[in-house]
Amino acid sequence: MKLYLDTSTAQTVLRLDDQEYLWDSGRTLARDLLKYIHDCLMEQGKDWHDLTEIQFFAGPGSFTGLRIGATVVNTLAEQLQIPLYNQRGEKVDLIMPEYGRPANITPPRK
Repeated sequence: MKLYLDTSTAQTVLRLDDQEYLWDSGRTLARDLLKYIHDCLMEQGKDWHDLTEIQFFAGPGSFTGLRIGATVVNTLAEQLQIPLYNQRGEKVDLIMPEYGRPANITPPRK
């Protein structure tokens, strides 16, 4: 089963083979993403070990959303020992978010 994930906006897009799920994740993405993926897998009678490959939309988009999504897909691909692909269909060892511009990091106040 192929998993596709896009966390670049407040609406998370998850595809399991040809079935698409849309989730208004908002500020609950970090807390609930793994549970959401697992619930969608279970809805199809599948589990983590039924995944055969992962594709991730790495950006541009939300700085935090992309970091959370990239962390999840990198970890899943490594732990399940399955191939990982970027949005261009290129097989990669590790997903790095593509923010579309430099991160706007404010300097410490002290």
